[in-house]
Amino acid sequence: MAMLMDTRLLLRKVKDLRSLTPRRNRVKEKWAATRPKYPPTSLALQHFDATYSAQLGQLWPSVRVALLSERKYGALLNNFSHDAILEDLRAKGCRDFINDTDTVAQPCLEEGPVAGVKEESSDVPVKKSDIDGQQLSPLRLSPHIKCAVFPRGDITRFKPARPDMHKLLGYYLMDAASVLPCLAMDVQEGHNVLDLCAAPGGKTLTLLQTQSIRFLCVNDTSVSRTLRLRKVLHSYVPKEFLTERNLRITSFDGTKWGEIERETFDRVLVDVPCTTDRHSVIEDDNNIFSKTRTGERRRLPQVQLELLLAGIEAACPGGEIMYSTCTLSQIQNLSVVEQAIHLAREKHGIRLEVVDLRPLTRMFRKTFHFAPDLHLGEMVIPHLAANFGPIYMCKLRRLT
Repeated sequence: MAMLMDTRLLLRKVKDLRSLTPRRNRVKEKWAATRPKYPPTSLALQHFDATYSAQLGQLWPSVRVALLSERKYGALLNNFSHDAILEDLRAKGCRDFINDTDTVAQPCLEEGPVAGVKEESSDVPVKKSDIDGQQLSPLRLSPHIKCAVFPRGDITRFKPARPDMHKLLGYYLMDAASVLPCLAMDVQEGHNVLDLCAAPGGKTLTLLQTQSIRFLCVNDTSVSRTLRLRKVLHSYVPKEFLTERNLRITSFDGTKWGEIERETFDRVLVDVPCTTDRHSVIEDDNNIFSKTRTGERRRLPQVQLELLLAGIEAACPGGEIMYSTCTLSQIQNLSVVEQAIHLAREKHGIRLEVVDLRPLTRMFRKTFHFAPDLHLGEMVIPHLAANFGPIYMCKLRRLT
């Protein structure tokens, strides 16, 4: 027995490499200047654990696991390509989730304002459940958009898209939930559309797939990101659709757009910069939780509010504004929308109503996992079986 104990002690010492190192050569591990002791990903996860555990409650553990797992992509089909892409993807097990919906199983709700979030009563929001009894008509969607996804639970990766005979790529890989705000915008023939924070270009490309837009204005504050956006468009869209008559690409400060063009656009997409939750817990590079970007992160809600107000001013009366983010944060989502509705009325005399997007969640519940009980807007939350998102969206209609 004593020999057995001695052998165990010897093996433990052999496994501990420090016991083989002379004591005089043992040093405490040092952190290089380029290797932060607390990387941005760790700081982001700590922040999310503290914030989202209270916000999401029992949902947070599953959402957390999904955020830290490999994300799932969709293939936005390029209507300008001449290859039969959809048939090839279906042969591999994909489906076009937009045309394979669950509209029959559940009657949709009417597209209409959510009670209590009109500007007259924005100080006392009323939950959607207060209008559950209303019988409403289906939500209208932007036409011609197709996006292929693998079934729930299938984590197969898409292969890179190949160019057709005209050197246009057949599909664009993106988070399939990012297509939903563009679908819900209800872009119709002859509309003038503004994409206020457009780079890197996935949602801009989605809007162009409707082939209904008379004029599209695409803006992003960052010049380098705008250059990347141009490359994306030239890889997917024929040159005759990228003329100055159809498209304008700018790099202005989006928060000042109300001073540039007022009451001009039928549809405005305000896909604001945010904490990009999934990127923040996965990648240290270009991470908003880097200590050098603390001030930028703290200013985000104010910047988002200013961008949304600028988008509201740019929309014409009767036009619609889609606000979207890729964060779970209530401060960056619901709070920004509520403040914008209030300030638009108080400072600019603009009356708004919120369009109910619940029909969208019922149509696409086979594909996405939606957050329950939001009193303003809708949100796709990550789930291991459907690891898309997070994407928050809220649609406003300008009345005056």
